Amino acid sequence: MGKKGKKEKKVKGAEKTAAKMEKKVSKRSKREEEDLEALIAEFQNLDAKKTQVIETACQPPSPRLSASLSAHPEKDELILFGGEFFNGKKTFLYNDLFFYNIKKNCWVKSDIPNPPPPRCSHQAVVVPQGGGQLWVFGGEFASPNGEQFYHYKDLWVLHLATHTWENIKAPGGPSGRSGHRMILSKRQLLVFGGFHESTRDFIYYNDVYSFSLDTFTWSRVAPSGSAPSPRSACQMTSTPDGTSVIIYGGYSKVRVKKDVEKGTIHSDMFLLKREAKDGQEKWSWSRLNPSGNKPPPRSGFSLAVGPAGRAVLFGGVCDEEEEESLEGDFFNDLYLYDTAKNRWFPGLLRQNKSEKKKRRRGKKDAAEGEGAQEEEEEEEAATQAPTEVIKEIVTEDGTVMTIKEVIPGAQEKEEEEEEDEDEEGDGASASLVEPCPRSSAMATVRQGKLFLYGGMFEVGDRQFSLNDFYCLDLHKMDQWEVLVEMDPKAQEWLEESDSEDDDDVEEEVKGAEKEEEDEESEEESEDEEEEEDHPAVQEGETLTGYQSRTEQYWIGLARSNMGPDAKDKKVAKVAVAMAKVFYEDQQ
Repeated sequence: MGKKGKKEKKVKGAEKTAAKMEKKVSKRSKREEEDLEALIAEFQNLDAKKTQVIETACQPPSPRLSASLSAHPEKDELILFGGEFFNGKKTFLYNDLFFYNIKKNCWVKSDIPNPPPPRCSHQAVVVPQGGGQLWVFGGEFASPNGEQFYHYKDLWVLHLATHTWENIKAPGGPSGRSGHRMILSKRQLLVFGGFHESTRDFIYYNDVYSFSLDTFTWSRVAPSGSAPSPRSACQMTSTPDGTSVIIYGGYSKVRVKKDVEKGTIHSDMFLLKREAKDGQEKWSWSRLNPSGNKPPPRSGFSLAVGPAGRAVLFGGVCDEEEEESLEGDFFNDLYLYDTAKNRWFPGLLRQNKSEKKKRRRGKKDAAEGEGAQEEEEEEEAATQAPTEVIKEIVTEDGTVMTIKEVIPGAQEKEEEEEEDEDEEGDGASASLVEPCPRSSAMATVRQGKLFLYGGMFEVGDRQFSLNDFYCLDLHKMDQWEVLVEMDPKAQEWLEESDSEDDDDVEEEVKGAEKEEEDEESEEESEDEEEEEDHPAVQEGETLTGYQSRTEQYWIGLARSNMGPDAKDKKVAKVAVAMAKVFYEDQQ
């Protein structure tokens, strides 16, 4: 009893510490989030002018990471929403919506009135009810300089049958966060973990919330047992029977000194089990110790659920943190986790030739089940030695990108000679190309095929955001199909000026950015109806004078964006911020 009492005290103490930190972070971030609310309100103001659904055939979405890619529950379509892009100087957040037709291999952009505001690192889950729905929760918005963050706690649903967005306002949900995970478990959405960050502070979560798709209500789940430590960006997978949830890995950081932070890559696994007792749901945490070959530690990996409920993990990055630098090793390997057998195994590609040879020799029976397939995969993982082929791509600005392509290793020399004799005249098989190493890519599975879009990798101080697109048949595991190749000419990177004191260079960059914004706004105005004009800034007018003169206009605009339920004080603050943003844009 004594040990149990100590454990309970430790748990309660940790909960109090977390509550204090959350309050501290919330207080410090409140002011900067109010500033960002003005930018978000501007986006919503533009979106509110849309009155009808407009669908346009288009090229693949622009380079991005941390978006959501989901498989339509009823059609052979994929749904991509949101994401972010950084060009070295400015951060762009998106709320655009794309549909990819798998059979026709084509993209359609869908402009739907009143969408969620721009975001990245959110979560999206599809459910089959009502002709198909896409549920979106949380995520983050960042200022253009990437130094301020706004974390959403809103819940949205896209009705796929009618192409309409709906904001679900239900109290008692999770606090604002990004990097969390959300899955469908029976008739409810489960949310776990994530983080909230301001300019000076941050907090990671390990709480669990449930949203009922029947009653449209939130409730906080209080599982018994030892929970995973707070983290973001973990793998969260529901077991095929829907009774349990598996958590793997993730990332968190702690402050070790005043201005020094230390990141931790987690590689532990947990089971969150649901039990019905006395007519009530009860949940419990327990630690898992899987067999097989676990993935090496990493963060930023992509995850999806494959055939037979297997969890699919692709890529990621392992950062090596020094005192003044951060370097990462990026991955492009594939791992599968069998939830029924609690076992990891690497997903290596098979060679077409060796498959034909095995069929001729009768080594494998076509009727063998998934267990035999898995053993074959594990056997190949042990016998093959992948070979890296390195090629260099030069971008328009002269930067050299080194891309690694992994080709599965050959079988024993004796077998190779036999194959060459048996298959003489068939022609040489092409090299099996894989996506380059990356993190924060978007992944989903439809009809047993894994689809992978975008993401990012780094070369020195430069970040490359991708928009290439791949497909892999998880039943055959023979080769990646390239649906969209990476275009090095599409890579945009604006270097920071060498001297911060060089005013001329800074002014030139600002002018270039202003011209770019003007061009963008001109292009937008061609596609939209005439926008209403904000009150103009008079010559020689100060910011204070402008805000005072146009106060009622901005309050009215803020009120129309925030709704009648928003408090007057908050509306006034947002109005002041909106006026400031507009004033500074005119200077």
